[in-house]
Amino acid sequence: MNGGGLMRQHTIAEKISCTGIGLHGGQLVHLSLFPARAGTGVVFVRTDLEPRAEIAAHSANVSATRFATTLASGGARMQTVEHLLAAAYGLGVDNLRVEVDGPELPVLDGSAASFTYLIHCAGRLAQPEVRPVLRVRRLIEVRSGSSRIAVAPARGLRVSYAVDFSHRDIGRQEFELDADDPAAFEREIASARTFGFLDEVEAMRRTGFARGGSLDNAVILDADGVLNPEGLRWPDEFVRHKVLDLLGDLATLGMRLVGHVRVERGGHSLHHALVRAIHADPDAWRVHEPGRFPGGFALASLGARQ
Repeated sequence: MNGGGLMRQHTIAEKISCTGIGLHGGQLVHLSLFPARAGTGVVFVRTDLEPRAEIAAHSANVSATRFATTLASGGARMQTVEHLLAAAYGLGVDNLRVEVDGPELPVLDGSAASFTYLIHCAGRLAQPEVRPVLRVRRLIEVRSGSSRIAVAPARGLRVSYAVDFSHRDIGRQEFELDADDPAAFEREIASARTFGFLDEVEAMRRTGFARGGSLDNAVILDADGVLNPEGLRWPDEFVRHKVLDLLGDLATLGMRLVGHVRVERGGHSLHHALVRAIHADPDAWRVHEPGRFPGGFALASLGARQ
């Protein structure tokens, strides 16, 4: 997949469902993925509400970024959407209807691997319409203390991420990903699990978060090391999961990004700060869409716009 190339939009070929526990609420939820028309994007539907509430996965609907990405619209909210959004983004699925009978997506194993599996089982379906892309023309940067996120011009979507924790099992970790390669996403990123520190998890539970968290769906560390009996999936699983979260958060931009994203000590709040900064600076990017001409496609710049 080439972020600057003439790629068609994709959805899934058929409905597929799963059931699991929400990471923060701890409630059992049922989730179903449905095909969606070209141009729809990813839309979450709360089926437990009357009438049903639809929440588009767009930055305008991001209502909270503490510990997870939460979307809200018209009084309805959907929490912990980033892992499913990352799976769709990483596999190049543009249009998806996600029906959920609760306020939070299931955490499953704490990564995007199960969502990736669901998409594969449902099958990817190419649509006639071609995918528009947002191409960065100059540097956009956000800083917050020792944290930094920036996107610079590039030929496709590339991610360079660094984390730096004082814990001896993490320390400084760096990872780079060609985010236009679905195989690389699935091989290197999709199975990286969310993680937390035991004392912080206990504090989160006292404030209503992480009620569904366990060693089955998160990597937990105490002062002595990783508590999970099976250990880590990679020595640098921590930074890989940060890349996963970033891709899910970038999905709220509203279209595919073409640029090199560099992150130092990031998290959901910083990721969404970059998305907001991109929207706030339309002179720094252009939207490209293909036009149909006899004998094939040609790429046409639509000019800067939000």
